[in-house]
Formats: sequence, structure tokens, C-alpha cells
Amino acid sequence: MSSQVEKAVKNEITEEIRQVADDEALPVESVLRRVAEGHIVIPNNKNRKTNVVGIGKGLKTKINASIGTSTSIADVEMEIKKAQIAEEAGADTLMDLSVGGDIADIRRRVMDSISLPVGTVPLYEAFALAIDKYGAAIDMPEEFLFDIIEQQCEEGVSFMAIHCGINRMTIERLRNQNYRFGGLVSKGGSYLTAWMLHNNKENPLYEHFDRVAAILKKHDVVLSLGNGFRAGAIGDSTDRVQIQELIINCELADTGRKMGCQMMVEGPGHIPIDEIEANIIVQKRMSNEAPFYMLGPITTDIAPGYDHVTAAIGQAISSSFGADFLCYVTPAEHVGLPYPEDVREGVITARIAAHVGDMVKFKDKSRDLAMSKARRDLKWKEQFELAITPDQARDVRSKRGGADEEHCTMCGEFCASKILKGMFDAELTEGCKA
Repeated sequence: MSSQVEKAVKNEITEEIRQVADDEALPVESVLRRVAEGHIVIPNNKNRKTNVVGIGKGLKTKINASIGTSTSIADVEMEIKKAQIAEEAGADTLMDLSVGGDIADIRRRVMDSISLPVGTVPLYEAFALAIDKYGAAIDMPEEFLFDIIEQQCEEGVSFMAIHCGINRMTIERLRNQNYRFGGLVSKGGSYLTAWMLHNNKENPLYEHFDRVAAILKKHDVVLSLGNGFRAGAIGDSTDRVQIQELIINCELADTGRKMGCQMMVEGPGHIPIDEIEANIIVQKRMSNEAPFYMLGPITTDIAPGYDHVTAAIGQAISSSFGADFLCYVTPAEHVGLPYPEDVREGVITARIAAHVGDMVKFKDKSRDLAMSKARRDLKWKEQFELAITPDQARDVRSKRGGADEEHCTMCGEFCASKILKGMFDAELTEGCKA
């Protein structure tokens, strides 16, 4: 069977392309063309029915929520709850990044519990199983990697972050710049680097990239080119090894697309706000506008416990400059495994950031203007309907008293809108200018 890219190139409008066009209020021909060009991807494995989500050029910025066990905490029921909370809070996709417990069983149970497209990092399962089976990750046979990728595709995984851009040249760049302030922070990237150095071999995911792309294309799984050497500290942002991996990934994005595989490119991790625009321009330019999956970006290293906030700053800026897909960050980042309440906070914070960026990206402030008028006119029902989190807004108002009043308890009878209500009615028009 043909993939979304191959069908689009043949001018075939699929059900998924039509759904994306409807969801985004775009002409179906526009979505069709961008899928054919590789500017839009639709993670929708043929083996599992999921929500249809379009990611890429001209579409609203999408949010991914990551969950998963660790070797310290492997509670499958909690992971299922986290997945369900992510969907309820408005995430567009979910990644299961489990490395502890029965990884395959956790993944299947998570996928059964939600309707979101689910992504994975197959290296995690491969190395975790290799440790049990062979005694050490570095002793894993390279064929084992391809077996895990195929198995996860057959189970219905919709997109995969695969570290194809790590190769001998990337590692040499790392050596030549005398390592890093923050070291390597990608679990998959670190294990793969150790495997390559120990075995004195090239990365099989790079060396046999055509095989990786062929497996994913067969199931129409989106290949997200993993950012294994992303910066894990502000001092490492936009360094030579990050850019080297990005160059390779952008070349592979072209290769995979020509093979008929849907492709995304990931990046960049920790990055100060003055480098965000440049990173997006470079990625978009070098990849021929492949969808950009933004990891973070975390904009300062000194706020553990509040990294959902440091990321939201970067996410809003990233979205405004053209990033297509944001990986949420939770308050637990850098300090512990996220719990369900962290997942909710992370999703909602990222959704707010995406909206802030999309206002600029699409030059559309209509929803915010509607909220402004509802606040001015003390129309509480309309305010709640326009809010990103209506239940939260209602809950805050009800718990602080005065819920039956026209004003709120912030100003009470000194409410500015109440004081002037009706005095400017003659001047108010729908075309009100700032």
C-alpha cells in the first residue's frame, strides 16, 4: 500500500488529508500539495485507528505530551492515567518513552487507553531489552534494532524518533570541541554513542537508513529524525556537534521523503531566546521545510521545578517563528519522573504557548479580541467559553467568592469595567480600533 506522501504525489486526496483540511479550515488542495512536498505530515499508522492530526506548514502548532516509566518507577496504571490526562488536557499526540518494566505491554495498554497518535523512541526498548538479554547495551546485535522498529510499527505506533544523524563524523565533532558543559542528555543518543565507540562501528541507523525508512514507509509511520546530540545546557546551544547532526538529519529528511516516507526533523533542546529564530531558519532552509519538532526549548538552566515555564517562553517564540510541533515540558523536568498532575500542567502550559505563537504566525488575534470585549462588558459566560481552560477559570472564580456578582473579588466594587459600564455605549462598535 502507498504512503500518504506517495498518494499525495499522485494527486490522491486521502480521508486523512481531507480531515486535516477540514480541521484547519484550509482548501484541501493546499493540504494535498504540502503533504506531497513533505511540508506536512500526518502520523496515522495503518495498523491503528487514531485521531487525525496534521503537523507542518500552514497548520496550527501542535502539542506532544511525553510519558513513560523509568527504571526507578514503573507503574503502568499511572502511565495509563497520565496518557488519559494528556488527551483530556488537549495534547495532539503522545509519546511513550518507557524504559522500565514490561515496555511492550505498557505501550500496548497505553495505546488501548487513548485515541491520540502515539510515538516512541525504539532505541529505548532495544537497549533496555539488550541489557536483560545480553548483559550490556553495548553487546546488542545491530539487527536487534531493526527487529524492534518493525515490531513497534506492526503494533500501531504512529511516529518514531530515531537517531539516524549520529555517525562517526558527529562524534568526531564532539571530540574536537572538547565535549560539552552539559554533556549528552539524550538517553538514546548516549547509549548509541557508547555502542558505536565500544564496537568501533558506524551507526547502523545511519549506515542502513534506507532500511529504516522502508520499514516506516510500509506502515506509513512518520520518521522523526532524533536530536540525540541536542544541547542539554544553555552553554552548549547551537554548537558544532548540534549543527553537524542537524545537517545530516536534514539530508536524510530529503532522502526519506523521496523514498515515500513521511519525515520530521527534531531540535534543539536548551537554547537562549536570541538563538531560537536562527535555529528554525536553518532547519527549515536545510530540510526543504520539513516539519520542525521542537524539543523544549528550555531557555534557562536555573529554574528546576518551573521548567514548564522556561520552556513556554521558548515555545511561544518558536511557534511564532514557524516551529510546527512542540514537545511539552513538565514541572518535573530535571528533578524527577512526572506524575499525572505534572502532565496536565505541562500540556496546558504548552497549549498556551502555542496559542501565543500562533497569534503571530497567523496574524490572528480574533479570539483574544473577543475575550477583551467579554471582559469589558462583564460577560462571564462568554469569557469562560473563550478561555483555553474554562473549568479552571470557573473554579478560580467560584472559590474566591462573588461568583454571583457582576464583578470579581480582585477589585470588588472598584471594578473599572463596572464603573464605566454604559457610559461609552454610543462609541462602541464592532470595528473598535486600538
